Amino acid sequence: MHPYFVLMWLILAFVSATMLGFYDASKKASLKGNAVLPVLLLNTIFSTIIFSPFLLDYICGSGWFSGTFADTASGASNELHAHLLVILKAFIVLSSWICGYFGLKHLPLTIVGPINATRPVIVLVGAMLLFGERLNLYQWTGVLISLASIFLMSRAGRKEDIDFRSNRWIWCVGLATILGAVSGLYDKFIMKSLSPMFVQSWFNFYQMVIMSVICGLIWYPSRHKTTPFRWSQAIPLISIFICLGDFAYFTSLNDPDSMISVVSLVRRSSVIISFICGVIIFKERNIKAKIWDLALLLAGMAFIWIGTR
Repeated sequence: MHPYFVLMWLILAFVSATMLGFYDASKKASLKGNAVLPVLLLNTIFSTIIFSPFLLDYICGSGWFSGTFADTASGASNELHAHLLVILKAFIVLSSWICGYFGLKHLPLTIVGPINATRPVIVLVGAMLLFGERLNLYQWTGVLISLASIFLMSRAGRKEDIDFRSNRWIWCVGLATILGAVSGLYDKFIMKSLSPMFVQSWFNFYQMVIMSVICGLIWYPSRHKTTPFRWSQAIPLISIFICLGDFAYFTSLNDPDSMISVVSLVRRSSVIISFICGVIIFKERNIKAKIWDLALLLAGMAFIWIGTR
């Protein structure tokens, strides 16, 4: 295979990581003193609007984007099966996002970002426990270093009255990270048979439908008893950055030679950008201790990357 094509899916993975970093910062800004569920609903609405031309192209069969990188054809022989695969993805990701949004609202970005960055570790450990895969020395080293960084993060969190064992928002972020790892493995599976634009456009639409039901049943009836919703200029930015990041991600995975372990690791480098935003924009505390924890985590990621080459 020509080196150019290897470079392309890696470049796309780094582009996705950059967008995810700004996506996390936009979420944090939008959720400050705000109701979580309507913010997430608006995210899905704006994302669906962004991809509405591609949905219309698919529904009308106009073929506007046929033969281009934005081709909306599913690429599957069974359209119903293709949609069911995307609907399942929408449920998995929304479950992760709901947990993650609630956690991010109540926790510093400089703690949430590094916890999310441990997702590749969970993927590796899950593969070992569920599928009998064996980790090599580099991967084991990376896992142990990453676990050590989480322990140090818990110590830094205590300085901000955050107990990793009893804080429910930490548990929310942890669950979001696990579900995100499940989603990553599932993405590689469905991208073998589906086109990137089909997945992303319909995935956003189905998320919007599911979130509309959730908000209608859970948030709207009790909206006067909980944190009120307020508009934030950062809300549309959530959709813009996640759409750009996901498009680069799905396109990268669509390459048959791409490696989900490497792509997942590269995407987690978004923690660097979100960490910087936490320091500069949100003026978060205990940065010196957290920088060392982050550096240790990135070292663990590096060992895992070396072990997957």
